[in-house]
Amino acid sequence: MSESILDDAQLASRLAIAAGEHLLRLREHGLLPATCLGAHGDRLANTLLTDLLRRHRPDDGLLSEEEAADEARLSRRRVWIVDPLDGTREYAEGRADWAVHVGLVKDGVADVACAVCLPALDQTFSGAAPPALPAALEGPLKILVSRTRAPRIAEQVAQRLGAQLIPMGSAGAKAMAVVRGEAHAYLHAGGQYEWDSCAPVGVALAAGLHASRIDGSPCRYNQTEVFMPDLLICRPELAASLLSTIAECLRHEEFHHV
Repeated sequence: MSESILDDAQLASRLAIAAGEHLLRLREHGLLPATCLGAHGDRLANTLLTDLLRRHRPDDGLLSEEEAADEARLSRRRVWIVDPLDGTREYAEGRADWAVHVGLVKDGVADVACAVCLPALDQTFSGAAPPALPAALEGPLKILVSRTRAPRIAEQVAQRLGAQLIPMGSAGAKAMAVVRGEAHAYLHAGGQYEWDSCAPVGVALAAGLHASRIDGSPCRYNQTEVFMPDLLICRPELAASLLSTIAECLRHEEFHHV
């Protein structure tokens, strides 16, 4: 690859695809048991991504799930945030709902140079060339949630709005399902980090979706504390209703805990 002559968006997509191809080959070889496949894949993809980013964007900061956070990034205006294998459990189980995230942040905001690769589906989404937002699905709202820890707030929102909760793996896979028009929203609360949402948020915003924290505040990246526990990605016409319902549910919870 000649990454040095690629622009940022091209680099993000090229790296996400390359890491995804390596992960697919590793899984298809079948030489590792499922119990260690995910961890090995994480390390493999992380080495590829971080080595190439440090080689071709040496002046930028870098934050990866698989490495200790380098505090020097906090003084950089440009920072790459990567999740080499988002959905480790799904990857090891042979499922398709896992992803590779490569995102560029400028002054704390996810840039269009964000890419989410879904290797098992042979699909890559770039914030620089997002797909056109399809027409909304008819029928009840479909809200994507975690397979392993669907948040209570999502259950409450679904009950109030008569929505259907759909479990899915990787945050990137869920966000791109909304981009593709396969669901109306993705709602998460209770635990995520910057690398879980950075690239998906960059692509989602570029595609015309709403993306924010569940209190409606913008997603800010390259922070001292990289814990970012909640996220809402949804069709823009649903944002006000969903945020209002979330706020009502949270107030109800606070009242009952007084």
